Amino acid sequence: MANSFALILVLLTLVTGIVWVIDKVKWAKKRKLAYQALQEKSEVPLDDKTLAKMYPENPIVENARSLFPVIAIVFVLRSFIYEPFQIPSGSMMPTLLVGDFILVEKFSYGIKEPIWQNTIIPTGTPERGDVAVFKYPEDQRVDFIKRVVGLPGDRIVYKDKQLYLIPACGEATCGDYKKLDMNFLGQESFKHENGLMDVYSEILGKGAHQLLINPSRRDQVAAYYQQKDVATYAYEWVVPEGNYFVMGDNRDNSRDSRYWGFVPERNLVGKAVAKWISFEFDRGADSFLPNWVPSNVRFERIGSIK
Repeated sequence: MANSFALILVLLTLVTGIVWVIDKVKWAKKRKLAYQALQEKSEVPLDDKTLAKMYPENPIVENARSLFPVIAIVFVLRSFIYEPFQIPSGSMMPTLLVGDFILVEKFSYGIKEPIWQNTIIPTGTPERGDVAVFKYPEDQRVDFIKRVVGLPGDRIVYKDKQLYLIPACGEATCGDYKKLDMNFLGQESFKHENGLMDVYSEILGKGAHQLLINPSRRDQVAAYYQQKDVATYAYEWVVPEGNYFVMGDNRDNSRDSRYWGFVPERNLVGKAVAKWISFEFDRGADSFLPNWVPSNVRFERIGSIK
């Protein structure tokens, strides 16, 4: 769906742009000459509105010429600068909730052409702790959002709900596993989840963020993605060059790199930087409103994403 919209936007920009150029070069001059001829034949001055009625313009050309600047601005903004996304699931709770609308900075990980996502101008790479949007490796039509945990060359272990990491060091990994700091903040009951969840503060990269752990759910190790001839254990991974390891902040309710592997660099869409609006869609069973109509606006959630 996302790629289809990008293709439609490119085609609209291209078609309306061609019409706009031809109009500037050819058709506008023809109209001007026709208007001059009508003025010369008329005994009274004619305004532009009257001239347009006397020499009507093709409505398709007129609309295409008028829409081109708007479509071009939308194309540039959405393709290369910022793109809006809606959070559809709870895999990034409590950082992002269902109903959050976010802005994704498209140029953070390179300026890419909008159809095949080939990098035109390199501008940067993900940092550990970034909240990134990417094309789901198993279905490129779907956009996913997760937190970047492992960079190329990192060795990662996720065992007993605890994350361990050996950062890449030069051309080979070095040192011992470092247990990431997790500070227990308490328990909270979140909507769309079963029962109380443990809330932790985890330090990953430059700053801390909150995450959820379900104490009653066992790690699904049997379903983890297996790296043959590289990792020793089922819960261990080594991030290949040009790839990234991502996880949801809602650790026990997120289908992420633990289950399907790594995110290739070319799949990266951009960095999630801000929540610009947040809607709540919960309502009673007797409500007459359709499910897509918001029941509340969560103004307190508007702001940057950590």
